[in-house]
Amino acid sequence: MCGIVGYTGHEQACPIIIDGLKKLEYRGYDSAGVALVTSRGIKVRKKAGRIANLEESIRGERMEGTTGIGHTRWATHGSPNDLNAHPHMSMGGQIAIVHNGIIENYAELREELKKDYGIEFISDTDSEVIAQLIGVLYEGKLEDAVYEAVSRMRGAYTFAAVAADEPEKMVAYRKDTPLIAGIGRDCNFIASDMTALLKYSSDIYLIENDEMVVCTPDKIQIFNKDRKRMDRQVLKVTWSMEDAEKGGYQHFMLKEINEQPRVVKETLERRLNADGKIHLDGIELTAEDLSKFTKIYIVACGTAYHAGLVGKYAIEKFARIPVEVDIASEFRYRDPFVDENTLFIAISQSGETLDTLMSLREAKSKGARVLSVVNVVGSSVARESDDVFYTWAGPEIAVASTKAYTTQLICMYLLALYMGTLRGTITEEYCDTIIGELRQMPDKIQQILDGSHKIESIAKLLYNRNSIFFIGRGVDSAVAYEGSLKLKEISYINSSAIAAGELKHGTIALMEPDTTVIALATQDRLFEKMYSNIEEVRARHAHILSVVKEGNKMIRKVSTDVIYIPACADEVTPILTIIPLQLFAYYVARERGENIDKPRNLAKSVTVE
Repeated sequence: MCGIVGYTGHEQACPIIIDGLKKLEYRGYDSAGVALVTSRGIKVRKKAGRIANLEESIRGERMEGTTGIGHTRWATHGSPNDLNAHPHMSMGGQIAIVHNGIIENYAELREELKKDYGIEFISDTDSEVIAQLIGVLYEGKLEDAVYEAVSRMRGAYTFAAVAADEPEKMVAYRKDTPLIAGIGRDCNFIASDMTALLKYSSDIYLIENDEMVVCTPDKIQIFNKDRKRMDRQVLKVTWSMEDAEKGGYQHFMLKEINEQPRVVKETLERRLNADGKIHLDGIELTAEDLSKFTKIYIVACGTAYHAGLVGKYAIEKFARIPVEVDIASEFRYRDPFVDENTLFIAISQSGETLDTLMSLREAKSKGARVLSVVNVVGSSVARESDDVFYTWAGPEIAVASTKAYTTQLICMYLLALYMGTLRGTITEEYCDTIIGELRQMPDKIQQILDGSHKIESIAKLLYNRNSIFFIGRGVDSAVAYEGSLKLKEISYINSSAIAAGELKHGTIALMEPDTTVIALATQDRLFEKMYSNIEEVRARHAHILSVVKEGNKMIRKVSTDVIYIPACADEVTPILTIIPLQLFAYYVARERGENIDKPRNLAKSVTVE
């Protein structure tokens, strides 16, 4: 959601900034722009639509300047058009800013600036308030004006600013949304995401909450909200440019689906000793700690929330501790029962999801122990947690999450097994058995991928459906929610998921001839119940696509099509069951001609409430 890139050095800034913005396209955006500090003042060019529109608009124009900032915007305040695109300038043209997040008191500030300073606003955004406010406060030193402006602003935001009179300086401030600074050779960078800088820098500073970073070509300085200079260790980024490229695949999503055998193995093996025993470095939970917890909350959004549903199943089964899974945007507004006897587990791919971050802080303020499952080292959620369980998915570029989800599942299973062994609620032999099952997952995922042509052919038959239902029982119902989300977010088919036993309590009213139902029936102990539910929709002449373990012949009697997953223990089927659903969603969206990696209205990292 929105992207910031800034450069100051001795090269021309515009091509470097635009290249960085292109690396952030996966985050979701609807306009783009750049601001360059030139010898004749600040030059701003911005355009609604894709970055290609911006490039076309400046083709042949002399875009000179060795300091500049750029932005990709995902509209919140004001329509996605040229005027509302970033960067925004102060009325006199002295200041330009780019901004991620929301200024909650922008209406109040806007009226104050109009009344007291005669400012004329030209956009509908909250962001322009920042430029105009800094503009009226500026007296020759950009840092001073930024500090004063921040003291008057409320919200969750990151912004970067440049001033016409200080041509080799960028100033950025972070409050609750991500910001990093990159170290170059005779140049320096700022960005909202390290992906933008991989081509230029592998050494970065993580900017903490309520901190300012001041960049010149030869220096990066970090200050806290009290203007105290902060020392910061350099973080070496281990991701490569190749990790963030398509590598010959048509779409990032397909590439990332096919990377799952590798990243699942990586996430698993990093947490197992040579003898197959779990070791969770970075997590200091002891048997004594676990004995104090009366409840566990798992809080997340979207796909991460669905991973939490599987995590609930695993923790309750293996560790026998009550678990509640909540949507982060709801958790903090319902006065949850959280205290020092609560373990709070936050799941977030980016580690910057604002609702999850705010929920974490709410839980921590009430005394809860906080453990996070995240993919991005040094992200906000990770830094503010007591314990961190990193997934090893690598950069995930497609908006629709795939490999992040499966690695989150691996983390939740390992965590649940670890808790169960500490509490003595599972035997060592049973734990070894499940770990043995998990170690087979990479090869079994690859088996499904190798047979993807069958899923592709089914997608070609069903791609034009207006609605699709997903049903399942037990842990299959949790996977059904994720399968439904994958389909709707990239194909725009109206899909929904329900626990199969709930069919007769309302949803079966929607079943009519040729309605498409995807039935997940991988749980051996629940198969007879699930079979009856499938019979219910078959009696209404639905088109039934069933997903079952290999060797199940009975399912063919009630199914139009069947997809088989390799045999495995009931407990770990979600890791396999989701793979054909990801592929099905991908192939359906491809048949419909949709923009798979950048679905409309969606952003990869949601940093506003």
